[in-house]
Amino acid sequence: MTEGKTRRNFLITSVAVTGGIVTTNALQQNRSNTATQQNTINTATLPATMPERVVGRTEVSLPIFGLGGAGQTPLSWEGRERDAAEIIQKALELGIRYFDTAASYGPSEDYLGKVLPPYRSKLFLATKTDQRDRDGAWRELERSLKRLNTDYLDLWQLHHVSFAEELDIIFSSSGAIQALEEAIEQKLVRFAGITGHHDPHVIAEGLRRYPFHTTLIPVNAADKHHPRPFIPVVLPVAQEKNVGVIAMKVPAYGRLFKSGGLTGMQQALGYTMSQPGVHCCVIAAETVAQLEDNVNIARAFVPLKEQELAAIAQQTASIWEDSTFFRAWT
Repeated sequence: MTEGKTRRNFLITSVAVTGGIVTTNALQQNRSNTATQQNTINTATLPATMPERVVGRTEVSLPIFGLGGAGQTPLSWEGRERDAAEIIQKALELGIRYFDTAASYGPSEDYLGKVLPPYRSKLFLATKTDQRDRDGAWRELERSLKRLNTDYLDLWQLHHVSFAEELDIIFSSSGAIQALEEAIEQKLVRFAGITGHHDPHVIAEGLRRYPFHTTLIPVNAADKHHPRPFIPVVLPVAQEKNVGVIAMKVPAYGRLFKSGGLTGMQQALGYTMSQPGVHCCVIAAETVAQLEDNVNIARAFVPLKEQELAAIAQQTASIWEDSTFFRAWT
């Protein structure tokens, strides 16, 4: 425990020193951005807020739409800090409170850490580790906290868990779950999550073996056509355990919008957020304009009826293989 307290004190001190400088700069930049953008955005034409849902047993209520820090976007590209900062700042202005990233998403944590600190207390900040052992996970947690300029995470997730053998390592006496539990005990982390986009049975087994607070999984209109669908395998277990379900791969990097597929994000997000047990989704944005469009759609969301959901899923029947390309990632 002495080692844990030392680690926590060291992290808090480090973040305070670097965060103080970043926060001052970010505030100045934020004022400049806001002054410029007030002349170009007519917020009166938008609904005031997005619908919100309580995320499982976390008791945290979040807008149904969060900003993803990966994908083919400036947030995960080197040399695109300015573009990334504009997207992050616009997300804040549009009422997004959930920001999702990972230690392996290039400069994403750094970019978020240069904009978010002034707003930290109002946000739900999540990152991930793909390390399966305790010591490796701890090292990534320390780096993530420093890069994000925060002294705690709302959600720390075990990243892209793909095989049953990984679960055995994670839950061993020297596995990553030990780091996660220690981090929660030391109040460096509030909630524990597991993510995966390869095998739904592995994620479902993870939820049975450990009381995770959340799971981040693919939920989109092409899912039902895949021989190993996530929706019928994972969602019932998550509902039984009262686990918060966060949807990813909602438009499948835009591949759901190919010829013969969906007409746009309204169908993609509508399908995902109408699935029972799904609490919110994270979608990356390539540009500020794209982000604004996506938030508009999220604000206007109303649950779709079964007949509408069936019709949307049918539209992906001829493109599902290309739209589930991420299932090969491990």
